[in-house]
Amino acid sequence: MVEIETLIRAIPDFPIPGILFRDITPLLKDKQGFRRAIDLFVERFIGRGIDYVVGIEARGYILGAPIAYAIGAGFIPIRKPGKLPHDKLSEEYALEYGTNALEIHADAIGTGDHVLVVDDLLATGGTAAATGRLLERLGASVDAFAFLVELSALRGREKLAGHDIVTFLSY
Repeated sequence: MVEIETLIRAIPDFPIPGILFRDITPLLKDKQGFRRAIDLFVERFIGRGIDYVVGIEARGYILGAPIAYAIGAGFIPIRKPGKLPHDKLSEEYALEYGTNALEIHADAIGTGDHVLVVDDLLATGGTAAATGRLLERLGASVDAFAFLVELSALRGREKLAGHDIVTFLSY
């Protein structure tokens, strides 16, 4: 884990003053580090009967798509408003620095589908919780939420109570 942690840089005051942003782009750039990060997820979720990996825009796509491929699942993107061309459902959520919304195609997931939600970072839990609500509205079973990094002081786990929550690094 030390190897991966050294490839994540801290950027103060981004996107607004007072926020310490954990930037995974150096990790993504590093061939071995990126492979090791994906392998952590795959080792944890292969063979668990996951039908779809759901990636949250945008870094959740970068991690989620190779994870889906490696565990033999489909990949479903969760998008920010105005990006999906077909019938969709929307859900608002709070960020540590404002509000936003997420959307999913109304036909993306079916009743009883088993999903793994993936994103790079768990902070306040608002984005992940909104994703979970969207998936449950479509009848999916959210088997787990998985994040590379957790900012534990922001207590995002509380918004995901009752679900399996997996993180690999904690700050």
